[in-house]
Amino acid sequence: MLGNFTYCNPTKLYFGADSLEYLNTELPKYGDNVVLVYGGGSIKRNGLYDAVCEILNKQNKNVAEIAGVMPNPTLAKLREGIGIARNHHADLILAVGGGSVCDYSKALSVSVHCPDDPWEKYFIRFEEPDCELIPVGCVLTMVGTGSEMNAGSVITNQDTKQKIGHVFADEAVMPKFSILNPMVTMTLPYEQMVSGIYDIFNHICEQYFSGEDDCTSDYISEGLMRSVIHSADVAVQNPQDYEARSNLMWTATWALNTLVAKGKSTDWMVHMLSQAIGGVTNATHGMTLAAVSLPYYRHILPYGLHKFKRFAVNVWGVSTEGKSDTEIASEGLDCMERWMRSLGVTMHSRDLGATEQNLGRIADCVITMPGGYKVLTREEIEQILRESL
Repeated sequence: MLGNFTYCNPTKLYFGADSLEYLNTELPKYGDNVVLVYGGGSIKRNGLYDAVCEILNKQNKNVAEIAGVMPNPTLAKLREGIGIARNHHADLILAVGGGSVCDYSKALSVSVHCPDDPWEKYFIRFEEPDCELIPVGCVLTMVGTGSEMNAGSVITNQDTKQKIGHVFADEAVMPKFSILNPMVTMTLPYEQMVSGIYDIFNHICEQYFSGEDDCTSDYISEGLMRSVIHSADVAVQNPQDYEARSNLMWTATWALNTLVAKGKSTDWMVHMLSQAIGGVTNATHGMTLAAVSLPYYRHILPYGLHKFKRFAVNVWGVSTEGKSDTEIASEGLDCMERWMRSLGVTMHSRDLGATEQNLGRIADCVITMPGGYKVLTREEIEQILRESL
């Protein structure tokens, strides 16, 4: 296992059907002024909003709300939230929602006391916070992003059509605690469930498809991927299966809490391509990932043939008998494609709003990452985006 690294994850997790009760344990650790952040109102329909507010009232918290955080949180929404949190003198940001709400809350945490423009500082110059941070706690409602246990945040500039993620190096940005109740995820529409499932899987792929050394992280990743495949197949047949949904929720957390990235260079080009599409079209994140994954992986397969062969054998059980390495590796991606289709994820970016006409604009927004098997040229980026249509 090559390289040097430091690993620290300070987020405390409460997991299970009774986990919301632990909000009573956490709230006394913070001041009286809480900013409650949530999305489009599903938590009011499923009763979670009332349950959280009951606990906040029991703990005598003074609550201000930021409602309507959208699936791709915008810079305008961030600026609105900064004003609310400043006026409320926030002591704690409580995110109740999916990954976008958690991402937004972390961006809010580093921006409220920041004298600089947060977009320029954090998402253009990728600087670290040098101001007071407001602690964040999460009550998760949708699995996929892993935002409940990492320091990542993705914000979309609605004017420039840029969707940019910043994984902060400062561990203080990570949520102080996260509450994970698999029962809450069962109220999600089917499309959101499968979008989250593919998001989980691709997070693991992004870290797995890098490096050639014998790395412990790869063995962990293979086990996580097999778990996702198995639990997804069960959940597709019965979305109310608690065991499958709980395993997906737990795997989503471990897929992106930085553990399997250790000792790896990591790739993230699928995310860069996906976020560029999302910034222009405002499409769902998991679906944009699905649309570009196979064109990208088939493009870089010759440069990481050993790992793609290993992926085929260890994750998909492809037989090696009588086949070349390229045939084995390609069969693994074919297995992945069949599985994706069985989930019902979006396989073509044209179905998300990408077109030949806006392809150049999307390509302009793609950030090139150096960690994978091939650093893409502009021509390759356009080729992959065109193949995804």
